[in-house]
Amino acid sequence: MRIRRPLTAALAAAATLPAAATASPESDLGNSLSRDMRAAGRDSGAVVRDQTTGKRLFAWNAGTARILASNTKLFTLGATLARRGPRGTIATRVMAAHALRSNGVVKGNLYLVGGGDPAFGSQSFVDAHYGGGNATVERLASKLHAAGLRAVQGHVVGDESLFDSLRGGPSSGYRASRDDEGPLTALVYNHGLTASGYFQTDPPSYAADRLTDALRRLGISVGQSATSGRTHSGAAELARVKSLPMNRIAELTGKPSDNYFAEILAKGIGGGTTSGGARAIVRFAKQRGAKVTLHDGSGLSHDNKANPRDIVRYLLDERSEPESKALFGALPIAGVDGTLAHRMTSGYAHRNCRAKTGTLTGVSALSGYCRSRSNHVLFFSILMNGQSSDSHAHSLQDDMAQHMAGYNG
Repeated sequence: MRIRRPLTAALAAAATLPAAATASPESDLGNSLSRDMRAAGRDSGAVVRDQTTGKRLFAWNAGTARILASNTKLFTLGATLARRGPRGTIATRVMAAHALRSNGVVKGNLYLVGGGDPAFGSQSFVDAHYGGGNATVERLASKLHAAGLRAVQGHVVGDESLFDSLRGGPSSGYRASRDDEGPLTALVYNHGLTASGYFQTDPPSYAADRLTDALRRLGISVGQSATSGRTHSGAAELARVKSLPMNRIAELTGKPSDNYFAEILAKGIGGGTTSGGARAIVRFAKQRGAKVTLHDGSGLSHDNKANPRDIVRYLLDERSEPESKALFGALPIAGVDGTLAHRMTSGYAHRNCRAKTGTLTGVSALSGYCRSRSNHVLFFSILMNGQSSDSHAHSLQDDMAQHMAGYNG
């Protein structure tokens, strides 16, 4: 015979049972993210960490290295900002082997010496594409005119010798390619493009020719045509212009995911070579607790790999570094700018998530952070390999970001 307990006793017993039957915000988040990752396929992984509490909220194949695509730029920008400083600049200089005479004449050549400023160019191009700046041939010409220069008897010589002369990265066989977005050089002029939008075939000569034009417009005569070469060992500086500050260059690299800028920056901290830049970035990442395999600075190589756990560890570590504000300020804002301008334009993620995108054939990535409804900061990395559809991968990533931003735990 069944013995019936009083209702009050039954309720009291139920009150002592575990609360597993009532879903917690954390389990709700985990279930939602699991559904998306399951749909992403077996070649994908993700991690979510709550910076506010230090707790790992989600992990899916967290320790397996995946192709990074442009998530590589998270490491390139961090390393560059740490090396040069958020307010650091890069100089482009004009030098001469012969002193400027009292009559305003330079007997020999002028040397236009590239320092690896990716945003150097004409004033009109710099204004239109970078929002202004002084690193232009017109500014250099004005400084030389103000210094008293009135005639150059030799050539204006473009010097790109700070870097090697390889025009691309490993993914293009080190040749200039559409993916690199321009020919790599230490003497950049207008993103490596001609006025008609084609790649410059001889970047240092092209830049030297543009400086020659700028000098002549100011009434400074130049006796010979522009060319390229190395600066004379005894040359002295006549003028220089400084690049935009590195925090602004980081924005111009990270938000639109500019491969050209990223490769120029990598060479700049790697002794002038892509391989040297990759090694320097790997060493930097290791100092920040992340194991990364890199072959370039942009993410164009399919051999660039890391696991989601290490990416999140890296991002969390960066929060306490001097370059933190500049690095995270270079990330696109959901529904606002850069490569996320047209994603997550509504919902909890809108304006509350900042993340670096990444896209290659079969690869889609999104890593960064979201501020949740509970005002917690959730750092995440989602690396999806083996993808047949970018739009499908973006949809899954955006849904995950919405759940993270909507987290109320």
